[in-house]
Amino acid sequence: MEEYIEKKQPIVGRGDHAYFLAAVFCFWLATYIYAPVFGVYLQEIGFRFSAIGIILGAYGITQVLLRFPLGILSDFLQKIRKHLFVGGFIAALLSTLMLIFFDSFAMVLTARLLGGVTASMWVMATVLYSHYFSAGRASKAMGIMQFVTVATQFFSMAVSGWLVHQFGWTFPFWAGAAAAILGAFFAWRIKEIQPSEEPAVHRNAAIHIKETIRLPHLKGLTFLSMIAHAALFITIFGFSPIYAAALGVEEQSFIWLTCAFFIPHAAASLSLVFYRLDPRWNKPVLTICFILTAFFLFAVPFTHTLASLSSVHIFIGLALGFIFPLLLSEVVLASPPAFKMSAMGFFQSFYALGIFLGPLAAGMIADQMGLGAVFMTTGFLCVAAAIFVLLSASRRKSVFD
Repeated sequence: MEEYIEKKQPIVGRGDHAYFLAAVFCFWLATYIYAPVFGVYLQEIGFRFSAIGIILGAYGITQVLLRFPLGILSDFLQKIRKHLFVGGFIAALLSTLMLIFFDSFAMVLTARLLGGVTASMWVMATVLYSHYFSAGRASKAMGIMQFVTVATQFFSMAVSGWLVHQFGWTFPFWAGAAAAILGAFFAWRIKEIQPSEEPAVHRNAAIHIKETIRLPHLKGLTFLSMIAHAALFITIFGFSPIYAAALGVEEQSFIWLTCAFFIPHAAASLSLVFYRLDPRWNKPVLTICFILTAFFLFAVPFTHTLASLSSVHIFIGLALGFIFPLLLSEVVLASPPAFKMSAMGFFQSFYALGIFLGPLAAGMIADQMGLGAVFMTTGFLCVAAAIFVLLSASRRKSVFD
């Protein structure tokens, strides 16, 4: 029988939110400040598309391996949640230092694996911050987190090309190392809240894992997020800058492609902070967004200028900007208090398969069939996701069962 721990909770003030969101900003800055130019950098030091795909995909390998176990671990050892979050910044620091001082395939691959360790700690951040809000405001909490994430990614992608142009290829890695150190300071100072409704966990780990996997909606949500993340890491965080470079676009001009993707992407996430979408609209919105993403991915190979490529990425960014927070808030709402960390760990671990397999497959396709085929294939993946939602919506069960 589960025991509920009742304790007086500290008040969460604006300063606590500021520290947490500053930590989140540094968390993503440490790994994304070099992301927009990373594929081009790997080309610059002599790697083939297939090798680039392996290195880009390595970021997802450690996430697949760690996020679910970390979610389980954190449910049973709740006192170490913040410590694991801080540990993510240490991994980010090691990763960026390796990228600064080494350029061999093995060391660059190891650095990206460590970057994946950092990203694995995101499961801690999402649930820790959700405890700052009541259960009914979960979508607002996730909307804020998604907006800060997207804002950081946008800032990183806006300045990285300029930093390379002004200071050289390794400067963004130095900036990432500085962000990791600063972020560890902010993360250490965040206030940790244990919600009064959260039960003390006293159960067998194997049973806990089995019950987590059986949670309604979880597997369907994870499948959809896996495809969406594959699209994200194949495009703007993978081969879109490489495609732009192939068109003759210089690094300092990547900011226009970045703005085209991330301004509507951030606006979509921010809109869900101020406007609560009725859950009955989730299925049609997700369907429309996946169809829009597919359509404009199909259009990428027909673009031949920076302006046309950027125009297409406006709609890809907008559609994905709605998909991510909707799926994330659904996971929070669908998870009982005792399973929040485990469910989030499962969700983030297995959607990371998209981060791993997407760029890996894209690199092989690019080597064999060219860059255009990468975007066409990704478009078909998004069509499959839209069909999944439509077919599930026609049944009595939820789309996410």
